[in-house]
Amino acid sequence: MALEIEGLAVEKDGRRVVQDVSLVLNPGEVTAVLGANGAGKSELVLAPAGMLPTGAGRIVVDGVDLTGARPDAIRAAGVAAVPEGHRVLTELSVDDNLRAAGSLLADDLSGRLADTYAVFPELAERKGQKAGGLSGGQQQMVALGHAMMCRPKYLLIDEMSLGLAPLIVKRLMGFVADLKASGVGILLIEQFTDLALGASENAMVLRSGRPRFSGPASALIEDKALLDEAYFGLEAAREARHIA
Repeated sequence: MALEIEGLAVEKDGRRVVQDVSLVLNPGEVTAVLGANGAGKSELVLAPAGMLPTGAGRIVVDGVDLTGARPDAIRAAGVAAVPEGHRVLTELSVDDNLRAAGSLLADDLSGRLADTYAVFPELAERKGQKAGGLSGGQQQMVALGHAMMCRPKYLLIDEMSLGLAPLIVKRLMGFVADLKASGVGILLIEQFTDLALGASENAMVLRSGRPRFSGPASALIEDKALLDEAYFGLEAAREARHIA
């Protein structure tokens, strides 16, 4: 039982932005994906969720090959993505946002709503409010709530803390920890490197769309030079350390 990405390549706007990426996301584990802007991190969330076409490789969920499957089929298999940018339906209420996210579910919409509000009681208090009038942190909770409506086995989150206050970031990282404890596998793209690595068992560093490190998160925590070299490249990392 795992989400397996094998030799993934992704093309966007006629350019290959991800190449030769392989990883295994196990239930109850967090894998952090790090890299500079343009490294291909967002595509590593969108492609396995069926939101971008794959140019090569396979996406296998619990032994079932879902390469090229539609997003709704991938969600039905238990894979949900939270793209960057607090994406919500701004003119709809919180409750209607969540109902829209669950509209294609085969069963138990009310139960899934109750579960989502239990995770985010802040949203339950604002269920009649338009999502566009919420704070950035609350909108991110709605975006996460969209994903939670499918009761995911694997959750792919892109830049969860972007633009949010430290208190909200702490709240959302608690959400990640609780999901992990419940057995959900999480792929976490996060701008705060220390935060991401501290929450993760495994890590991957992308540079120019290719993996430059893949292994235990602890290795990058314990060896800052290893992280710098994977992130920036050997010569750039040496230059940065010299300047510092």
